[in-house]
Amino acid sequence: MTRRDVVAPGGMPSIDTIGEMAERAEALGYDRISVPEVTGRDAVTLLATLAERTDAIGLSNDVLSLWGRSPAMLGQTGVTLQEASGGRYRMGLGTSSPALTEQWHLDDYDRPLRRLREAIEVVKQVASGNRLEYDGEVFDGGGLALRGVEPATVPVDVAALGPKTTELAGRFADGWVPQLLTTDALTDRLADLRRGAELGDRDPEDLRVAVTVRSCALEDAARAREIARRQIAFMVAAYGPYYRQSIAQQGFDAETDAIHDAWTGGDQADAVAAVTAEMVDGLVAAGTPATVRKTAARYEAVDGVDAVRVGFFGEMTAEERRRTMTVLEP
Repeated sequence: MTRRDVVAPGGMPSIDTIGEMAERAEALGYDRISVPEVTGRDAVTLLATLAERTDAIGLSNDVLSLWGRSPAMLGQTGVTLQEASGGRYRMGLGTSSPALTEQWHLDDYDRPLRRLREAIEVVKQVASGNRLEYDGEVFDGGGLALRGVEPATVPVDVAALGPKTTELAGRFADGWVPQLLTTDALTDRLADLRRGAELGDRDPEDLRVAVTVRSCALEDAARAREIARRQIAFMVAAYGPYYRQSIAQQGFDAETDAIHDAWTGGDQADAVAAVTAEMVDGLVAAGTPATVRKTAARYEAVDGVDAVRVGFFGEMTAEERRRTMTVLEP
């Protein structure tokens, strides 16, 4: 059975409002809630708070930066959050972006794929309670082990768009979390995930595939689609190179060039205008409740998808998010 998760957006007014969203998601039957970590609140404090405020809903984070915490600290974090939540936590990791790494964590964006692989392996080793001994290209050394806390299983989900990182997720992680993929592109990437699982001598069925579908379900379909177009323009032009490259490779090469050129040239209105109806229809769920339900169902029908993660757009009001959560409740 395909499940539905929900993704708390960044920039919510308070920790209390995030807690209220988690409580409501639990009441509506959502399987998990995930919180972001970029340059706002840290995800670990949020997750510990949500663990206290909820009883059954799963807890995840979108991406913890590999440059923001050492892999051993990530392992400690996972074990502690499992204790706090009664085993409801899944850790989200990814390669992040050059901008966030260099302009926020003040580090060099070096060998991201290798760093991701090694971090996953160190997290697993630390969480197991065994003494840390690691011989890698990025991380090397060890000698200590967890103390004062019980070891725990910490599932790791990798946020990835491209074939190599998706293959890495299949080989080393426990799940894959993509977004802004058409269903055709999602099917192609699932083949990469399965190939990675085979390389790692693992069963692809053991991997949790949860695709994020940014959604806005309103009776005013024009407003919903305009909100979506502005978000897509921002993701293509200002949110690092990976989304632009991924969307371009899905048949929108000319469109992404036009969006990027207009945005970087200082004309955001023209950038938004360059987002086509086909991009909105193919990449997100925006429109009337019936349209959005149909789009979510289309993603759920893709073979290998275990969950649809209901995401939002930055310009949505609190009431519009509440409405969309209700429309898409499991």
